Amino acid sequence: MQEDEIFMLRCLELAREGLGSVAPNPMVGSVLVHKGKIIGEGYHMKFGKAHAEVNAIESVKDPQLLAYSTLYVNLEPCCHFGKTPPCTDLIIKSGIPHVVIASADPYDEIAGKGISKLRNHGIRVDVGLMKSKAMQLNKRFFTFHEKKRPYIILKWAQTADAFIDIERLPGTPARPTWITSEKLRMLVHKWRTEEQAIMVGTITALKDNPRLNVRDWTGNQPVRIVLDENLTLSHSLNLFDNSQKTLVFNHHTSKQEDQTYWLKTDFTDPRFLNNVLLELFHRNIQSVIIEGGQKLLKAFIDNGLWDEARIFQGSKFFEKGLRAPTLPLQKFSQEFIGKEILYWVKNPQNSYA
Repeated sequence: MQEDEIFMLRCLELAREGLGSVAPNPMVGSVLVHKGKIIGEGYHMKFGKAHAEVNAIESVKDPQLLAYSTLYVNLEPCCHFGKTPPCTDLIIKSGIPHVVIASADPYDEIAGKGISKLRNHGIRVDVGLMKSKAMQLNKRFFTFHEKKRPYIILKWAQTADAFIDIERLPGTPARPTWITSEKLRMLVHKWRTEEQAIMVGTITALKDNPRLNVRDWTGNQPVRIVLDENLTLSHSLNLFDNSQKTLVFNHHTSKQEDQTYWLKTDFTDPRFLNNVLLELFHRNIQSVIIEGGQKLLKAFIDNGLWDEARIFQGSKFFEKGLRAPTLPLQKFSQEFIGKEILYWVKNPQNSYA
């Protein structure tokens, strides 16, 4: 492995530390190298706080070395005023002569402008080192800006005989049907901290009465999203407890009560799901886990509106009940966790997944 790649890998390693804390910003890491040695490093820790390049520059003990150093960063430095000042201005002011960037930024406010600004000030800029790895790391960010919708993760658990729920007879209590172990439920809660929102449909909300929050891990609570076309869900359900931000897409009304927002949407429109995702895009929601039932999952699959799926297969057999959705298994991997299997399926139509 070449020296440049080692330093860019360190950028990517640092960037991952921001997962779950920086969205809708991208995950970015940066290192400063002088004569083959790292003299400073940093990453974007939290949305609204200093960017990776700033933290890296400020970590250098001897600022005089900056004029003889190379800055590595996995995404193009920003050149506009947002929550923080432009990183390009600090790079120029610091006298750094050489910048190595993995990928240009797809965000319209930047999109090559940061690279041009650095070059116009006489800085040597190299772009494209480990580009594919950098884009895969920020798959949510790139999908969000290029497709104008959130990154979609389908998630469900199925039995060994491919059922996702028991046969629900009249009078069956409204509670989840656990298929996998407590250890895997903890993993799901970890995932929830890493994404911005989680969505279910009316049937899942009614049958399972889920909280859709983080209880078995530490991190940010996701925005809860429920599709309730005719407003049939009781406000006594956990989804309406106002403990976290909740969006209720429905066919009748728009209003707000505390942290719960009802959003009127035309459920008869053939592009209904696209319209929902566009609304989430406008609300800066960059990624969504779909934890709905068979009907909602199938709707996303049939419309091609998914980027990856995470499927747990337990060891139980139901023999009858609600069948699990099916996916094209062109790009997938599997991991054995005890007696259970976790399948990671990628949508072959999404190059970042």
